[in-house]
Amino acid sequence: MTAIVLFDGDCNFCDASVQFIIQRDSKGYFNYASLQSDVGQKLLKEHNIPENLDSFVLVEDGQAYIKSTAALRVARRLDGAWKLLYALVAVPAPLRNLVYDYVAANRYKWFGKKSDHCMLPSPEVRQRFL
Repeated sequence: MTAIVLFDGDCNFCDASVQFIIQRDSKGYFNYASLQSDVGQKLLKEHNIPENLDSFVLVEDGQAYIKSTAALRVARRLDGAWKLLYALVAVPAPLRNLVYDYVAANRYKWFGKKSDHCMLPSPEVRQRFL
């Protein structure tokens, strides 16, 4: 079984987050698609998620998760101690999402947007991008 991570393809922070996940996903559980891609747009529609949602999205087991819940569900599948972060789901989502929304609102200012040049992933990793 695999899950799909939808991310903002224009965001340096989001790109770095995807690279972070790839490096800690030794089982290859996650596939990836940008929110702007045809696959991303199709999944947003299928799960009734607004196209303009400013969030990281995880589609897993037929369910879509957004914001901090998506991030924590990803963390629980990563190698190493990262899975321990999943315990933060005990914090009410509105409180978790205050922090998430603050970072999301400032990500372009703090980390910038991607340029037209990007590093190509290896063939093994490339096949996980939809």
